[in-house]
Order: sequence, then structure tokens, then C-alpha cells
Amino acid sequence: MAAAPVWSVDPRTGKQREQVAVEATAQEVDQAVRAAHAARGALADRTVRSAFLRTAADLLEGAKDQLVEAADAETALGPVRLTGELARTCYQLRAFAGIVDEGAYLGIVIDHPDDTATPPVPDLRRYKVPLGVVAVYSASNFPFAFSVPGGDTASALAAGCPVVVKAHPDHPALSELVAAVLRRAAAQHGIPEGVVGLVHGFEAGVELVKHPLIAAAGFTGSVRGGRALFDAAAARPVPIPFHGELGSLNPVVVTEAAAAERAEQIGTGLAGSMTLGVGQFCVKPGLVLAPSGTEGDRLVKSLTEAVSNVDAGVLLDHRMRDNFVAGVRERAELPDVESPVTPGSGGEHTVAPGFLTVPAAKLAAEGEHDVLLEECFGPVTVVARYEDEAEVTAVLSRLPGNLTATVHLSTEEAAGQGNGAEILAELTPLAGRVLVNGWPTGVAVAPAQHHGGPYPATTSTSTSVGATAIERWLRPVTYQTTPEALLPPELRDDNPLGLPRRFNGRMEI
Repeated sequence: MAAAPVWSVDPRTGKQREQVAVEATAQEVDQAVRAAHAARGALADRTVRSAFLRTAADLLEGAKDQLVEAADAETALGPVRLTGELARTCYQLRAFAGIVDEGAYLGIVIDHPDDTATPPVPDLRRYKVPLGVVAVYSASNFPFAFSVPGGDTASALAAGCPVVVKAHPDHPALSELVAAVLRRAAAQHGIPEGVVGLVHGFEAGVELVKHPLIAAAGFTGSVRGGRALFDAAAARPVPIPFHGELGSLNPVVVTEAAAAERAEQIGTGLAGSMTLGVGQFCVKPGLVLAPSGTEGDRLVKSLTEAVSNVDAGVLLDHRMRDNFVAGVRERAELPDVESPVTPGSGGEHTVAPGFLTVPAAKLAAEGEHDVLLEECFGPVTVVARYEDEAEVTAVLSRLPGNLTATVHLSTEEAAGQGNGAEILAELTPLAGRVLVNGWPTGVAVAPAQHHGGPYPATTSTSTSVGATAIERWLRPVTYQTTPEALLPPELRDDNPLGLPRRFNGRMEI
């Protein structure tokens, strides 16, 4: 049977644009993985790796016009958003190049023998080494930053791990273009082009995670798809780490004092955050706990006015559009749920933003309203109106893990007066990033960033954004009583590479 064609589709019309490729067979997946595996040695030199990452950023910037045009044709995200996302992606590649040059990520620790310790300490030298070939599963909503050249790929290559990327079907043409750019960058530094593999197709993605030469995987997508791959990774004869980002409700708590102080500002900010990118951000605020009194009414009024002024938009594909329309309809039909601005169909190819309100008491215990505690991908949020702090606690206690959790406090509460600290304590177990008086959309690429959270937000405790994302693709190794001449240069006493390390209990930078 002939392999199924892979088409590029215009989400603005639903029409096929061009055939880009065919879905990879098991044999082709095997070839891609083996080619990546064979390229490991070419990434061993840190200087070559960092230069490769910087060249990749340079070439991506040089192809900006072509790449942004291709991305917009397949995602309808718009040139402005996509240009910014590409810039973010290039910054991330250069940031990881700097991390490779610095070398602190290696975690070098050297302990000389100490016969006076109990028990005695032999000569021990520890650092981290690459795991091997990494499978990367592209996201639909970030065709650059969480796709072929995105954080999983950049951090894996920085760690010294080749990658095989499973392209997302929403932007296959762009995936091919970007993979070609990365391969050109590799070739300029004598690295085999197989260091970045690319495969298309659902079955290819399944074959990829099962391949015996795949050492780890990174995934961004749905709970259903991510959990299936996570289970497959765990069921292998040799299980592998699977770092999956699956889904997040990103709860927001607005205190009564904060609403009294600036209800209109909070309502406007919420509208901007929940409709940003047509609500297709993984950190979109999907549940807002707001007071039920007059101050909460002001917030809802402001939110209504702001959302009403947002135009209908195009989602990434028609399947997502259909799921959004069906999902908001199901939620809106529940008892005691109101729609101040009705979300749903905005036309044949678009969706209209909106939001729902519900008494928080309906979410405080298990029941038919539980669907409101599930992520709905698209421009919608649920505002749960609470009567007292006990209802806030009850609802928060029912939430699964999230990428983010936010609280809006008054000026006095933010200064330590009131129960701001208690709310932070309630939110901290729920999320990997906790915000005060801000909005979660927008994930800065910075050393202190953490983009992850308790399950089902992610399947591990790691981050997919920021400097420590590189740690996912490394494992520690300790050499004991190993002659100096046999040690890798990173672990020698004279530190020929000038790397930061902990030497006999003291940091050397």
C-alpha cells in the first residue's frame, strides 16, 4: 500500500495547499534514527556544538521572510506574531550556545580521597554526559518555538544529543523548510545532516518512541496523545525518559480587595490574555475565581466589554475549531452557567471569543460541572464567582497540576497585609510557575524560567524553557579511582578546559 501523502492545509479556507511529503514508514523512521545516532560523535566537541547553534540562529534569521510566510500560510497566526516567535527561537538557540560555552551544565564535582571521613571517601569525579538520540514531537500552536527548531531541539543539541523530530501535521511545509536550514547549519561545521531528522505521520510518531536507539523524548500537545506516547515509552523493553507537556487550566484567583482596587484593569488584562493568539496558548488562563459581589460584577462588566471588542479568529485547523465549538456548547448548556459573551462559531472558518460564568459552589464538589475544570483549547475562559474564601479553597483543592497559577492581590495584600501568603501557599502545589498581579501568557526565555508543572501539565518535573531544559537530555557519570591519564579532560585536576566545578567542596568559577 502506498504511503499516505502529507498535505499543507490553509486553515483560513480548509483547502489543501500542496503535498509536502509522505508519511514515514517504519523503515524510514529506522533510517532517520540510525542516521542521527551515527552523528553523535560530531557533537562531542562543545565548541563545534555552540558554533552550530549560533549558525542555525543566523540562517533562520536570514530566511525569515520565507519562513514567516510559510508559517502564516499554514497556521494563520499572522506575520507579526510569527516574526516575534522566530526571533524568540533564534534567541533561544544562541542562549543555549552560551550555556554550552560556559559549561556549568556539566555539573562537574571532584572529590579527592579522604581517609578521615566515615566511611572513607575514594577519589570520585562526576559530570554529565548526553543520553543519545532524542525524539521531539512538535506542537501545533508554536510552529517555531515548540517545533522543529524549538526548545526541545535546541536543548537536546546543546546537550550533545542528535534529534529526530516528528513534524506536526498543521505545519508540515514549514517543518521541512526549517529542518533544511538546520541541516545547512550543521554542514557548515562538519556535522552530518542526519543530526536533525524529520518524519511525518501518526504511525511514524509511535514507531519513533519505540525505536531502541531513541534515548529520550520531548512532547508538547494534548493529554490524550501525550499520555499514549508516555505509556509507550514506559512499556519499552528499556524504558526511556518522556518529558511531555500535556495540558493546563492555569487558574487565576482574584481577591475581593484586588477587585475593589482595580476590577476594570483586571477584566481588561484577562481579556487580552485569554484571547491572545486566538486562545491557543498553553498558559491561557482557563479558570478565574472572582468574587460574587459588586466588585466582581465590575470585573465581569469590564471583561464583557473587552472580549466583545475582539474579532473572531482562525484556529490552527478545522478539527480544533470543531472541538472548540462543541466544547463551549457543552459547557454553556450546563445548569447555572451563563454566557455574558457567547463563545463559539464565528463563521465557516473562524471562532468567536467569549467567556462563561458559574457559581464557584458548583465546582467545589464532584458533579456535572466538572467539565468546566478541563482545558478548552481556544478563546474562552470560565469565571467562577465565589462567596467566600472557603469556596476558593474547595475549588483549588480539586484542580490537577498546571503550568501556571496566578493570584491578583491588592496593594496592601501584596505588601504582606492580608492572606496573600496563604493563597500563594495554596497555589504553589498546583503549578510550576506562580504569578502575582500578572498574566501567564508569555513565557520568557531566561535562566530562572520554569515551564512545567505537576501532572497532567507535564509528565516530569523538568522545564522545557530556560537554561535548565538541557538537563533533560543528560545523565550523571562518576569515575572512581580512575588514573588521571584516562579521565576525560573535564574531570582532570588541572582543568584544561577552564570549566566551573566544585573541587574538594569549594566552588571554582
